[in-house]
Order: sequence, then C-alpha cells, then structure tokens
Amino acid sequence: MKNFKAKLIAFFGITMLFSSCTDDLNVIPEDDDIFLTEAFFSTPESYRQGIAGVYSNLSLTGLTGAGSSNISGLDAGTSQYGRCLWYLQNLSTDEVIWSYENDPGVAEIQRNTWTSNNVIILGMFARSMAQVAFCNEYLRQTTSEKLSNRGVTNSQLLADIADYRNEARAVRALAYYHLMDMFGKAAFNTENDIVGQAGPEYNRQQLFTFIESELNAIVPNLKAPRTNEYGRVDKAFAWMILAKMYLNAEVYIGQNKYDQCVTMCNNVIGGGYTLEANYLHNFTADNHTSTEMIFSLQSDGNVTQNYGPTTVMINGQVGSIEQNGSAMGVGSGGWGGALRLRKQFVEKFNGSSFNSDERKTIISGARPIEISTIADRDQGFVLAKYSNKTSTGAAGVNQGFVDTDFPLFRLADVYLMYAECAKRGAGNATISQAVTYVNNLRERANNGTSANISSTDLTLDFILDERARELHWEGHRRQDLVRFNKYAGGSYNWVWKGNGSNGIALPAHYNVFPIPSLSLSANSNLTQNTGY
Repeated sequence: MKNFKAKLIAFFGITMLFSSCTDDLNVIPEDDDIFLTEAFFSTPESYRQGIAGVYSNLSLTGLTGAGSSNISGLDAGTSQYGRCLWYLQNLSTDEVIWSYENDPGVAEIQRNTWTSNNVIILGMFARSMAQVAFCNEYLRQTTSEKLSNRGVTNSQLLADIADYRNEARAVRALAYYHLMDMFGKAAFNTENDIVGQAGPEYNRQQLFTFIESELNAIVPNLKAPRTNEYGRVDKAFAWMILAKMYLNAEVYIGQNKYDQCVTMCNNVIGGGYTLEANYLHNFTADNHTSTEMIFSLQSDGNVTQNYGPTTVMINGQVGSIEQNGSAMGVGSGGWGGALRLRKQFVEKFNGSSFNSDERKTIISGARPIEISTIADRDQGFVLAKYSNKTSTGAAGVNQGFVDTDFPLFRLADVYLMYAECAKRGAGNATISQAVTYVNNLRERANNGTSANISSTDLTLDFILDERARELHWEGHRRQDLVRFNKYAGGSYNWVWKGNGSNGIALPAHYNVFPIPSLSLSANSNLTQNTGY
C-alpha cells in the first residue's frame, strides 16, 4: 500500500526547517523555537508526522517541489538521495552512460575522472549526513524524558513511538552504510551529541562496528517482515543491510564474514517473500505490490515529485531514435536519449540462452553497439527495464514524474548473495541450494527451465555477470565490481572507463570516492582519502 507515501510530502515541511548542512555537514535548525518544538508535539499525530519527515529525505529534496533543496548550495537534481546513489553505483560503471555531459558532475563520474569538488559526490555525502542528522533529531525529541514532560501516557502511542524510534535508528544505519561503502569514512554523530557539533571521523572499521551493533540491537524490536506499512522498515530491512555488509566485509574490514551473510540471507528468505511471477513487474508504476520488494525509495507522480532515480531512468532510457516514451508511460521523446548502454553490459546477454530472457530489455534496432562519441545519442543500445505504467498497462498519474519506486532491496539479490557466499566457501551454504536459487531466477526470466545452470556453471565470474543481468540499474554494480577486484586496476575495462574510449586501468584509490572538499573545510576532523 502507498498510504505512507502520501504522508511523506504532507509532513516533509517538518524537516524543511533545517538549513544548510554544507557549512558543517550536520543539519541544524534555523531556529530552535521553530523546529520540532513543544508546540509541534502537541498532538499524538505529530510523532507519526515526525518519522514521516525522517523517511522523506530518501525521496524528496525540498518543500516547494522537485526543484527545491533543503541543503543550501546543492542543486535538487544532483543531491536527491537515490539519484546520487544511482549515479555513483551505476553511472560510474560498465552499465550505462549519460549523453549530456554539460550537466554538472556527470562527465567526471562516468569517465572516472572525479575530484573532491564533484557536485554529485558532494550531494551523496551531504544528503547522507543530512539523513543522519534528521534521525538524530527525531531521537532527541522522543526520549522517555521528553515524552514524560509532555504528559504522553497513552500506551498505544508510546508503543508507536518506540517503533518509530527503532525505525529512525535503522534508517540512520542505512545512511552510515552507504557512507562506509562509498567513502570509507564519515563524520560520526548520534542523538547523544550536541546539535551542530562537528563529529569525529569514523573509519570503515568503526562504522562497520557501529552499524552492526546498532542493527543487532534493534532487530528484535522491529516489525516482522511484510507486516509494517509499505515504505517503512522492518526486520528484513536490517537483515539486508547486515547481509550486504557481511558480503563486502573483506573490502570493508579485511575479514571473511560469508557465513554471517548466509545467516542474514536465510533470515530474509524465511520472511515470507517470494519472487514476483513477472520479472518486469518489479519495475512498474505499481511495483509497491511486488511480492519480493523488501525496501524501496518511494516515488509518486503527484505526491512525491522528485528528480530521483526512477524518474531519471524512465525518462532517460527513451531512445532518441525510437521515441518510445509513450510505451513507458512518459512523453514520447522522454529526455531525448539521455541514457544508453555500454557495450560490455550488452554483451552479458550474448548467446542463445538469453533469447527469451525477460531481463534482456535491450533495444538495438539499427543502432551501433559502440559509443565512440558520448554526445551522439544515436550510438549505443538503449534499455526498457523501468516503466511508468502499471503491471496491467495503466499509465502513471504524471508523464514527467513517475510513480515507480526504486527497488533498493529485493529478494532476487538475496538469492544471488547466498550463491556467492556458497561459492566463496561459506560453511553454512551449499552449492546445490545456490544452484537452485540461481535457477529460480533464470526460470522466472525464461518462463521455464531452458536457461538453467548446473553446479559446474556456478563460477564467481558467472555470479558477477548474473548479478548484472538480474540487478542492473538497481544501485549495486560499483560495489559488486569492487568486491570482485574488477573496478580499479585493468583486469576488466569498459568503454570510457578512466576516460579512455576503450577503457583504461584505474588507480586503486578509485575504489572509494573522495571526501568532498567542502566537507573537509567544514569539519577539521575529516581527512581526505588516500590518493585524492
């Protein structure tokens, strides 16, 4: 259900009273007498309003529409949480390329030539730190002492607030997880710190320890999988973050934690999720009904208008030649061929076993597969994975801003994580079960068993390619390539990697992004990543 989505915009004004977070990268109230005052908390509904404001930062950027930003100095388009995540995790890889390189920051991201002054990198860092600050402030305002002083005694309201507090902690953990993954460090603050205080620098080990401890502490008190309102977190959300951390633990902290990843995967699998019968229904305007959706970043053409990842992808994937936007529920020309596929991704679907694969939504036509000139929108194949139409073909409510939610976590990823852990030697996983999970995905994609694999096919290289085939454009690719030692270095190159038309090796320090220069200036506790 999407009722909570409507709450996001209705209550986003709560968080909009925060001012600049580029000065100290902690969002500070403009006036302590305005934001989350005792007067605000005069009604029981205000606590629900407050948690809706916390969630809203994942989807919205400002109070007055898609072009507004509550972080001064940052463009709404280059600081929307999901869009920045997608740019850094997908646009910087072998999957996709953006035609309009005059757009701020884009050329450097997709050519892997970024510096600490890149606005998209700043957008991701600042938006993540804003998320931490929003969560911290909600936790400050909902302590037992505060509630007692306000005379809150209703048992049901107190139970609801306890749920909201655990959810705020989980969402804060998500922000720190993304900072740990992409930047390797962050300024650290909790609700126990003074508002506006520049936090100390936490490295990956410290962030890993905090996130793991925090999620394990709250998991028992989160709602069971699939029992919370759509758009709010539950136990499976926490398990997914832990699973992703354990899967990448050798990158983050130099430790093998594949057994722990399998445990988290098994928890999620036992949570009642099932594969959506039709793969593409995970990417339609009603994908909130998908039986495999664990958590998404919400989008609504009327209620939560934003220049987020699904609005970007659906409008951007419309071909300059094909003019096929109407088939996807947007304007016929979309954004004029903004997005195209790099050759190396297209080639993941080579071979007769993919002839009927639903995941292969690649449109080639008379297009050349090569992109020799990035600005030439007629070069390179295009994709048709995401749609602003429902699973039954009804158009979204708005042709510009889409209804389609961004699938941050879904069951298919869990199956592939289990398979990878099994292949990497996890003692509590079996190759036979791993093959079964992979074949479940391939059977779903092919309406049968013609594309099934055997245990001898299940190599690590196969798993990496299968993750691209199943999860492309879903915010995973950079992390996957780093984990497989194929992002930096020259063992795997793709067109325009490192600004070479055929791809060149990247220095090892490109496995993390630089700390934005403005962040360094604002917080003397932060240090730059090696190599930048």
